[in-house]
Amino acid sequence: MATGKDRQKQLAREHHERQMQRRAERETQRKRVAIIGTSVGVLVVVGGIFTAVAVIGGNKAPQAAATPSPSTPPSSAPPSAGPAPKPYNAAADTCDYVADNRGGPVKDVGMPPAKPDKSAKTMTFDTNQGNIVVKLATDKAPCTVNSMAYLAKKKYFDGSKCHRMGPDAFPMLQCGDPLAKADGKNATDGQGGPGFRYAEENLTGAKYSRGVIAMAKAQDPGTTGSQFFIVLGDLSLPPQYTVLGTVTKGLDILDKVRKKGVMEGGMGDGTGAPKDPVELKHVTISG
Repeated sequence: MATGKDRQKQLAREHHERQMQRRAERETQRKRVAIIGTSVGVLVVVGGIFTAVAVIGGNKAPQAAATPSPSTPPSSAPPSAGPAPKPYNAAADTCDYVADNRGGPVKDVGMPPAKPDKSAKTMTFDTNQGNIVVKLATDKAPCTVNSMAYLAKKKYFDGSKCHRMGPDAFPMLQCGDPLAKADGKNATDGQGGPGFRYAEENLTGAKYSRGVIAMAKAQDPGTTGSQFFIVLGDLSLPPQYTVLGTVTKGLDILDKVRKKGVMEGGMGDGTGAPKDPVELKHVTISG
C-alpha cells in the first residue's frame, strides 16, 4: 500500500515532469527563427505597437499592445547563446561572426571571412518558379551581404525550400532554412541556420514595404543568420530586421504563389508552407 511519503514523491515527480515539458516547449519556441521570432507572444514584445492578432492575421483593427504574458520568452539572450556579436567596424573594415550556440539544427559550411567583399551588387535566386533578382544594399549592410555571398558560394541555399508564407494580413515569404521540409508537418521548420550569427545592420529608418528583402531573426539582438523574408505587401514591423536589398524582378511570381494559399499545419497565425512550393535551386551574387 502506498504511503503518504510515496504519494508526495509521486506528486513531486509529476510536477517536475510538467515543468520540464513546459521548459522544452519554451526552448523550442525560442530557437525557431522567424520574422519577429515566430511566436505570437514575441510579436507583442518586439512590435510594441500592435497586438499579435492585429499584425499577424486577424481581421481586427490595430490595437495598443498588451502587457506580455508570463509565457512570453525573455528578451535577453540565455547564457548558452554566447557573447553578442559586434557591429561592423568601419575603421578596421571588419565584421564579427560568432558561433551560434543556441542548439538549433545546423548546416555547417564554415564561417564567413571577417573582411567583407563590398563588390556585390546583385543577388539572383534561381527558383523552380523562376528567377528572383535583388538589388543589394551592400554599402549599408556590408556584413549581411558578405555572409549571404559566402553562403551562396558554399551552395548553402541550393535545394532549400521556403517554409513560411503569410496571408493578406501578413504578406511575406520566408526562406533560408536549408533543413526545412516545407510540408506543413515538420516541427523544426524555421529553426535551421548556418551555425553562426551576427549583428543586425541598416536599421535606421527601415521600412518593410513591398519588394523589400530583409533578414529574419530571433527576438534577441545579434541573432541574424541565414533566414530572410521577402515582403509582398506592406508590413508594420519595428526597424529590427536588417534590410538586405530590394527585389527588382520576380515579385509577380511570388504573388501567384501566394494566391494559392498555404498548407494546413502552420503556426496558428495564418502563415504556413506555400501550397505551391518555392525551391531555391541556386543562388548567385554578382557585381
